[in-house]
Amino acid sequence: MFFAALIAAAFGVDTVREAIAVALDYIPRQSRLTKAIRFVMDLYDKEQSFERAMDMIYREFGHYHWVHTINNAALLVAALLYGDGDFEKTICYAVMGGWDTDCNGATAGSIIGVLLGVRALPAKWIDPLNNRIRTSLHGFDNSSFTELAKRTMVQVDRFARI
Repeated sequence: MFFAALIAAAFGVDTVREAIAVALDYIPRQSRLTKAIRFVMDLYDKEQSFERAMDMIYREFGHYHWVHTINNAALLVAALLYGDGDFEKTICYAVMGGWDTDCNGATAGSIIGVLLGVRALPAKWIDPLNNRIRTSLHGFDNSSFTELAKRTMVQVDRFARI
């Protein structure tokens, strides 16, 4: 729920921090997840180095399994914050952090990509894909990103009117 809200919020805010604040409203305030996200936000305000921050995140959340939500959410929020609005840096931090690297890289890319917009995405990250996605999701294999973006924007517009 947190990341669904975070991605949705990214369509209507200007910064990662604003999107995180919105997304926090969609999970229980006293949950371990909320506490982990707030831990990382506080850490970001105090620690300038992503690498040192990751050491602290590993100390705090390293006892969780590598595919657990809490530790991966903490890592991903750190990558988003420390990425400082840079697409490549954000994705690389999400993957460099370890744990569930494929999911974290993809989620980081979707969030920062929405915030930056398609025109700001570096060509080296998008051109090799030839505007196509391969997926096992029935009916969507070999879809174009352009068509999926249009379908997404229809939903954004639909829900913006509610």
